[in-house]
Amino acid sequence: MQSAVVLLSGGLDSATVLAMARDCGYVVHTLTIAYGQRHRIELEAAASVAASLAAASHVVVGVDLARIGGSALTDDNIAVPKDALTEGQIPATYVPARNTIMLSVALAHAEVVGANDIFIGVNAVDYSGYPDCRPEFVEAFERLANLATRVGVEGHRLRIHAPLINMTKSEIIREGLRLGVDYGMTCSCYDPSASGRPCGHCDACLIRLRAFSDLGMTDPAMANV
Repeated sequence: MQSAVVLLSGGLDSATVLAMARDCGYVVHTLTIAYGQRHRIELEAAASVAASLAAASHVVVGVDLARIGGSALTDDNIAVPKDALTEGQIPATYVPARNTIMLSVALAHAEVVGANDIFIGVNAVDYSGYPDCRPEFVEAFERLANLATRVGVEGHRLRIHAPLINMTKSEIIREGLRLGVDYGMTCSCYDPSASGRPCGHCDACLIRLRAFSDLGMTDPAMANV
């Protein structure tokens, strides 16, 4: 069986991607990046999701982007926007170069575990304006991956999979439910309480709530918000 590395944040999208990679028959190695995010509860969620979906291994790597700041997700002096979905501009929750950094770490991990496939849960439909969630970015990084690694140079092509790229959030949820994802253990909130309770008002929460509502469902992670 082929191996794959899945970037797993602990949120709804990455949990779905993990289930999709397993459904494709890959032996999956999950990788979570602790980047100094204020919503660190997602690290615990990622470990729970990895265990529930039988990942072959789960690794957490620290890259402290809080030392750089520049984002509402890493800098306590920048407020997380609430109660209005950000449209037409890059929001304050954009973390500079985050997906480039995460994919680079995943690339290194893939070489070590012998995986030619990397999965990431970026989405260009409900993506809140992040430039590193676009198809052009994923395609460009795949080209870089095959130029920058021993595996690529030796002719064993590396592939970056973004299976959610053109799906709506409702479609993602529907697919995850089909594959047995327990969304009650995921965490997408940008500004949860100290106990991990989602705020219900940030972009991530609003997008989730709307998607579950469109399916006639209640988000199990936010049932009491």
